[in-house]
Amino acid sequence: MWITVAILCVCLIAFLFKSVIGNPGPNPFYVDTREPLKPLVTDKKEKNKILKQGFLASKVPENLDAIVIGSGIGGLGIAVLLAKVGKRVLVLEQHDRAGGCCHTFTEKGFEFDVGIHYIGDLLDHKPFRCMLDQMTNGQLQWVPLENPFDKVVLGPPENRRVYPIYSGRDRFPEELKKCFPGEEQAIDKYLKLVKKAGRGVWFLAWLKYMPAPVAKFLVYTGLVYRLSNFFSLASRSLTEVVNELTDNKDLRAVFSYIFGTYGNIPKDASFSMHSLLVCHYMNGAWYPKGGASEIAYHMIPIIEEAGGAVLVRAPVSQILFNEAKEACGVSVKKGQEDVNVYAPMVISNAGLFNTYQQLLPKELQALPAIQKQVNMVKNGAGGLSIFLGLNGTKEELDLKADNYWIFSENNLDELVESYMNGNREESAKKVPLIFVASPSAKDPTWEERQPGKSTLSLVTFANYEWFEEWKDGKVTNRGPDYKTLKEAFINSILDTVIEVFPNVKDKIEYVDAGTPITNQHYIAAPRGEIYGCDHGKERFSPELNATIRPQTPLKNLYLTGQDVFLCGFAGALAGALSCGSTILNRNLHLDAIALAKKLNKVNNKKKQ
Repeated sequence: MWITVAILCVCLIAFLFKSVIGNPGPNPFYVDTREPLKPLVTDKKEKNKILKQGFLASKVPENLDAIVIGSGIGGLGIAVLLAKVGKRVLVLEQHDRAGGCCHTFTEKGFEFDVGIHYIGDLLDHKPFRCMLDQMTNGQLQWVPLENPFDKVVLGPPENRRVYPIYSGRDRFPEELKKCFPGEEQAIDKYLKLVKKAGRGVWFLAWLKYMPAPVAKFLVYTGLVYRLSNFFSLASRSLTEVVNELTDNKDLRAVFSYIFGTYGNIPKDASFSMHSLLVCHYMNGAWYPKGGASEIAYHMIPIIEEAGGAVLVRAPVSQILFNEAKEACGVSVKKGQEDVNVYAPMVISNAGLFNTYQQLLPKELQALPAIQKQVNMVKNGAGGLSIFLGLNGTKEELDLKADNYWIFSENNLDELVESYMNGNREESAKKVPLIFVASPSAKDPTWEERQPGKSTLSLVTFANYEWFEEWKDGKVTNRGPDYKTLKEAFINSILDTVIEVFPNVKDKIEYVDAGTPITNQHYIAAPRGEIYGCDHGKERFSPELNATIRPQTPLKNLYLTGQDVFLCGFAGALAGALSCGSTILNRNLHLDAIALAKKLNKVNNKKKQ
C-alpha cells in the first residue's frame, strides 16, 4: 500500500512540476496587450452597435473553433482568452444585450446596472488587475470607492448602530478595534483565520486543473486537507467560527455581514467562502468608470478581432452531439425555426442546471456521470432588486461611493431564516436584510452623462416560490396580484431605506423591482438565483470540487463561469481561467501571475 501511495505522490509532484514549467499550449498572457487609452464612448447608439448585435445565420462566422453559450463574464472571459491565442469564437446570448449580470438598462431616462456593485483586489500590481487589463486591452478603467467602502447598519431606528468597514491590511482591524474596545483579541484571531483560509484557495484551482485521477487520489486519501487550509476550514460554518471568537453579538454580525455577496446565512455558510470575500476587499473596492456595460463593451472587440462574434437574441435550445456523443454545435431558436450552428467545441456559461437539465438531449441527461454532478449541488437563493431613479445630484441627496448593509437586528441567522421561511405576504412586510448602493455616486462620468439625476440599487433575497405562479406571464404585465406583491416588498424596503437616507424622500421619480422570475427571464436563472449553484458548506467539499470541473463527462463540452469555480464577478472570471487552462492545457492562473510580476518589475525599473 505504501509503495502505491509513494508512486502516486511522485506522479503528483511530477504533474505539479510539469504544470509550473511545462506549458504546451498557447499563452493568452504571453505579452502585454494594453493599448493607449481611448476616449470614453457615452453615445448609447454607438455602444449598442457592439452590445446589441442581433443573431442572424448570416452573421455566424465560418470555421468556428468554439461556441460559448451565455455572455456573462464567465462566457466573455473564456471567449477573450481563446481569442487572444487566435481562436474564432461565437458567443450566443438569449437576452437582447450582451453582458449577463454586467449589463445595464435604461428606464425613464435613468441607467441602472443589475449586478456589478463593487469589485475588490484591483490594486495596480495585483494579478487580478493585470488579468482584467489584458482581457480589455487596458481600456476598462476602475474607480476606487470611498473608505470606508461598506457600512453595516444594525437595529431599528430607535437603537441604530452604524459600523464602518475600512479597507487596508492595517486599517481594517484598527478601525474595528475602535468600534469594539476590549475585543482586540477576537478581531486579531478572526483576521488570522480569514487569511489562513484565503491563502489556500490556490489549491481549488489546482484541483480542477489536474488530471481527474490525481484529484480523486488527493480527495480520497485526505491529502487535500493537508495541502490547503481552504479545504480544512471549508466545512466549518461562519456562525460556528465567529461564536467561538466573541460573545459580542454586534461584532459577530459585523464579522458576518458580507454573507449577502454569496447568498448563505452564516450558519449555513462555509467559513472559507466567507474568508475569500473578506480578503477580496481587504485592499479596497472599485467600480467600472462609465458603468458596468463598459466591461462587455471592451471585451467584445477582442473576440471580433480574432474572427469571432457576440450575438444576442440567440436563445440556445439544445447542444448538438454527433454519433460518438461528442458535442459538435448548438441549435438556436430564431422565431419559429431552429438554426444549427456547428463547432468542434461547446462551452457553456449557462450554469450547471441549465446545461445538464435543459440543453442536453434526454438520453445524455440520464447518464450516471451527469446525474452525479446534478445531485451534488442545489439552486442558490433567489434575488430581489429594487431600482430607484432620483431627482437630484449625489451632493444634494448625500449619496456617496459606498455601500450600506442594513439589518433589522444583529441575530442574522434567525432574522433571515424567519423571513425566508415565512409566507410571502408577511415576509414582504419585514425584510430584514437590505443592500443599498448608488451606482451613480460611484461613477465620475455620471453627472456628464445624466446631469441632475441619481440612482439607488436595493437588493435582498426572496424565495422563487413566492413568485412562481406568475412565471409564465408576460414579463411587462404579469397581472394585478403580482404587481400588488411587488409593491408590498417595495414599500416595506423603501420605508427602511428612507430612514437611513432621508434626503431621497420625495425625490423618487422612478421605482420598480425585479423578482426571482425577472431574473429567470433576463439572465436565465432557473429559479431566480443570483449566484448560481448554492454556496453553502456542501459546495466546498473536496469531492465536489474535484468532480465538477471545466471538462464535463461529455467530450468537447466544457463549463465556465461561477458554477465551475465560485460566484460573483471574480469567481466567474476564475471559472473562465480554469476552463481556459483545461482547453489550452496550461495553467492560466500562473500565467496571469507571471505577467503581473513581469510588468511590476518593468514598472519598478522605470521608477528608479
